[in-house]
Amino acid sequence: MLPSASRMRRGEDFADAIRRGRRAGRPTLVVHFNAHEEAGGPPLVGFVVSKAVGGAVVRNRVKRRLRHLMRSRVESLPRGSLLVVRANPPAASARSEHLAAELDVALDRLLRRRGSGPRTPTDGRS
Repeated sequence: MLPSASRMRRGEDFADAIRRGRRAGRPTLVVHFNAHEEAGGPPLVGFVVSKAVGGAVVRNRVKRRLRHLMRSRVESLPRGSLLVVRANPPAASARSEHLAAELDVALDRLLRRRGSGPRTPTDGRS
């Protein structure tokens, strides 16, 4: 799924991305992004899926789907950046195509604000 080196594990990284980063919200998810140009490591991606989304099985399914979607998008993030994807309750019943489209819109909005230019969709759509 998502490369091990790109998985966010420390609570400080989650807090840094959420508190100091910019965010883009969609009905099914909210993306928090904080770019650290001075850090040279790989981009770190974390996921937050609360109990409001559903029970443990539903939450784990949503996390797996989001990790799978981020696998092909992580290389478009700047090195050293922090990204947290927070699932909203509608993510539990959303189709994967819909989640992918909303994730692309949110990432595009955040990366364009940063000045990286427009992204091209990675799911084959024009």
